[in-house]
Amino acid sequence: MNQPDIQIPRKLANQLLHLAQLSPDLEVCGLVSSQNSVPYLCYPVANVADQPAQRFLLDAAAQIAALKAMRERGEELFAIYHSHPTAPAIPSSTDLELAAYPNALYLIISLNTKGILEMRGFHINQQIAQEIPLTLSED
Repeated sequence: MNQPDIQIPRKLANQLLHLAQLSPDLEVCGLVSSQNSVPYLCYPVANVADQPAQRFLLDAAAQIAALKAMRERGEELFAIYHSHPTAPAIPSSTDLELAAYPNALYLIISLNTKGILEMRGFHINQQIAQEIPLTLSED
């Protein structure tokens, strides 16, 4: 079954890519909200993993605060993002194992490309990833 493309506003995509570039040796992570099913705001969350260069773990207090801020603004959780400093933009076995939001999109940004950043989206449910095509919009 083909999934329709998900439109990501160019401004939001650029923000996510920029955040990944700011910490090229560590996995950055956070949440993306939506309004009316349209990706809207980025909520960076600290990576508190014991090996942040190889995996990510959202800081629980910051994650809860971001979700609360979304609710107060009438937004919904749209995506969970993180970067892969040295790996492709596909879910790792750890990403598959720890994915806990089957309704959220998982955005993975790879810095492991020669001069070109790559961002791909996946729905992950029961450790199975299904890629969802992303397109940029000018909104």
